[in-house]
Amino acid sequence: MHLIQVEVVYALPDRQTVLSLRVSPEATVREIIEQSGILQQFPDIDLEQNAVGIFSRQVKLGQSVHDGDRIEIYRPLLADPKDIRRRRAEQAKEEGRADKVTGGRPDPKRTRK
Repeated sequence: MHLIQVEVVYALPDRQTVLSLRVSPEATVREIIEQSGILQQFPDIDLEQNAVGIFSRQVKLGQSVHDGDRIEIYRPLLADPKDIRRRRAEQAKEEGRADKVTGGRPDPKRTRK
């Protein structure tokens, strides 16, 4: 029987786990994750909640894989990146590190009236 090589990856802030395994070409992402044993190593992974992807591209659990694919299990975001950026920009305006009108760097040549 012909098998393909894939990796299953899960990363925490202080640790990364990469598991290599050989699977059937017909195996789905869900089957490979379950077969890898990573769910036993990290009981906090919930495949109904955690997004998964192949090489940074989000996929469904029923997706088929190709030889050499890296299946990634993503952790939920702790904060919305847009909100963080918005707060940082507001803080920069208040501290004078950003132009209050444009939000960009202050232009010393710009005349104020």
